[in-house]
Amino acid sequence: MPASTTKPTRIAVLADSDTRWKWGALTSHRIAPREDAQEPLALSGFLLRGRATPTPRQLAEVGVHADSLREVTAVEFLRAMAEEEYDVVVVALVGGGVQAVLHGLKRVWEGREKRPVVVTGYVGVVYEKLADGLLLRHGADLVLANSRQDADRFRAVYEGVGADASSVTEVALPFLGGTAYEGEHDPYTVVFAVQPSVPDSRKDRTYLLNRLIRHARLHPEREVLLKLRSKPGEHTTHIEEQPYQKLVQRLDPPANFRLVYGNMGEVLDRTDLLVTISSTAALESLHRRIPTVVLTDLGVREVLGNHHFVGSGCLASWDQLDAGHRPVADAEWVARQGVVADGSYETAFDAARERIAKLLARPGGLAPLTPYYTPATAPGYLPGILARHHLGPDGSPLPGAPAHDREPGPVRQIVRRAARGAYRHGVQRVAPVIRRMGEL
Repeated sequence: MPASTTKPTRIAVLADSDTRWKWGALTSHRIAPREDAQEPLALSGFLLRGRATPTPRQLAEVGVHADSLREVTAVEFLRAMAEEEYDVVVVALVGGGVQAVLHGLKRVWEGREKRPVVVTGYVGVVYEKLADGLLLRHGADLVLANSRQDADRFRAVYEGVGADASSVTEVALPFLGGTAYEGEHDPYTVVFAVQPSVPDSRKDRTYLLNRLIRHARLHPEREVLLKLRSKPGEHTTHIEEQPYQKLVQRLDPPANFRLVYGNMGEVLDRTDLLVTISSTAALESLHRRIPTVVLTDLGVREVLGNHHFVGSGCLASWDQLDAGHRPVADAEWVARQGVVADGSYETAFDAARERIAKLLARPGGLAPLTPYYTPATAPGYLPGILARHHLGPDGSPLPGAPAHDREPGPVRQIVRRAARGAYRHGVQRVAPVIRRMGEL
């Protein structure tokens, strides 16, 4: 059937940061039940209003086109889900946000004959708050696991608390791809991929920056790049209180040292050695078979997330890199992480697509959403999570919830933008100063 006469798969993505929008939008393209990639997909983007709402520059950097894109509160999103028709809803939020939206969707879809398939998951490596994050995501029709290892762990947690584990579906990270590494570039390029929150102290960040600059001086024939996630004033999934851009202003890097922004995939196109603390960029790099290092200089610690890479063959220090060390990743470890460097990446999402297609075709529609947490099972936890998004214990909007019964007018939109700017300034600029003063 020609694509022009084929009914498009309608997918709504709700995201609260640039990285989660990237994950949700790319995941939508991977899991849409289509016979081939040419079939139409109608993608509607919803950006949850908050400190990390992506800027136009961050959205452009992701490079995924949406047919529509709007900024909403949780209550406004739920109203849209009650009024608009979709086949799939992808919830790309932090755990508490997912739980609130699941309860809200259950409420707005009460009595509906057919409802969309609800999908959620994780942006990258899951190395902390495993049980907490998973149980907050329970209730979605599909909880995506980015690797075989994660799928096994997810099922074990759900089964361990007596929750239905059938929603766990193994896929892979949706943003892997690009050409495989075929040899050194000219010049040989070393890329340090930073993270907004790891490490978080000025001392540790200055140490890493000094070591990167030292490496550039020791190897003047190499190009050394500091790959940054955001520009000053922008927010990502995590708050960055000590931006590297500001720290580097106090130093005197050599000419072969540069700061770069942009799409990570494009930077990897010219990378010969990827260095990081524990960024998901390491998995993108390993997928392409680029030599990849996870630094041990600050220790191998859960708080850094680099403990996840134990057994990978990628752990090394700056001293080793300065001396010319090139790591070789352990193939078995890589295969367990959903990196799919063996060429089978294109089939990694088949199970999710098939499952969604079956759910959409189920006679009589889908049963109501049934999250593990309810007012009966978690009366001291769930109400607070819901209240943060202006929802009551039954998932309905609380009295006074912002704009729950109408679209915001022009004046309200202007006031919101001003208030949001003030809030972001407070979080990014004022709060760190107050915290540092408290430490004196």
